[in-house]
Amino acid sequence: MRRTRGSGDLCDMVILLSDPRVLAVPLRDAGVPLVRLGREFGPARARVRADLGERLGWARAALPPGVGLRVVEGHRDIARQKQIIELYGAQVRAARPTIDEAGLHHLVSRFVAPVEVAPHVAGAAVDLTLSGPDGDLDMGTPIDATPEESGGACYFAADGISAQARANRMLLARVLGGAGLVNYPTEWWHWSYGDRYWALMTGAPASLHGPVAA
Repeated sequence: MRRTRGSGDLCDMVILLSDPRVLAVPLRDAGVPLVRLGREFGPARARVRADLGERLGWARAALPPGVGLRVVEGHRDIARQKQIIELYGAQVRAARPTIDEAGLHHLVSRFVAPVEVAPHVAGAAVDLTLSGPDGDLDMGTPIDATPEESGGACYFAADGISAQARANRMLLARVLGGAGLVNYPTEWWHWSYGDRYWALMTGAPASLHGPVAA
């Protein structure tokens, strides 16, 4: 497993989705519908809130010629979110048999959000990467590489990735940040708009999107 400044030091430097400050953000769902992204964002045709979809279009238009956004996942139902929590939680517990419940909750939230604040469950987040004519660009790790699998290289600001991967991450941040999205710092591929984490990070008075059952 590759070693970077990631799993320990960087975890202490970011606000995780398990932080009580995230849940404390007021929820005022604006009722924005889910829409399905067009094929210009890849074959997954993920569903997202319409305002997020519009902003992804702005970000795509700001990319250099020949570079696009490939969205892997958008809205995720509650049952799937719980399943991912259970699966990853079992991996973390197997690696740390003596961990207590509070510590487990904290570490699991590096990779998958608690249901009550999960941006994907709200249709307010996407997992995505940059793509070119020959396929996905080098981002340092695959999408969904866990902190354990990647040695912390999944963190957006991790050391130990190539100069090209760093440049690609910065390009992704420039166009998505310019469109109003925020990154979850433990996952370079995860960006959101309108959820509780977004509100906390931007200083918005409330989140715009809550959980969507459909």
